[in-house]
Amino acid sequence: MSDSAAPAPGSKAKSDSEWRAILNKEQFRILREQGTESPGTGKYDKHYEEGVYSCAGCGTPLYKSTTKFSSGCGWPAFFDAIPGAVSRRDDSRYGLTRTEITCTACGGHLGHVFKGEGFNTPTDERHCVNSISLNFSSEDDVKKD
Repeated sequence: MSDSAAPAPGSKAKSDSEWRAILNKEQFRILREQGTESPGTGKYDKHYEEGVYSCAGCGTPLYKSTTKFSSGCGWPAFFDAIPGAVSRRDDSRYGLTRTEITCTACGGHLGHVFKGEGFNTPTDERHCVNSISLNFSSEDDVKKD
């Protein structure tokens, strides 16, 4: 984002220098530079507590634990996002055509969504999300707010 551009209403957009001040190096690489963490290394891959997963960059709630499932892919998998929280766009980097998913509020890179893989979910979609792009609040923490 250039300093002269006005963010959209409700946007949590920041300049790269502002993001660098609040994110650690690995969070910046993934959220702002569209990186990917190694499979099986993220803390939320096999995490199944009840609660809400939010954007690690801006804190916007993205996924409810009720939409998380075990896909065996090595990253947290969700079959749907909180309505309006996640945006999609075509990603044809690396000679592949995929659908990138980002936080609607801040534009942070979350991962990719894949369709038609045959998982037994209501949407037949797999949101493959980098753990480092997420923070988690338990059901008890959510009820306190």
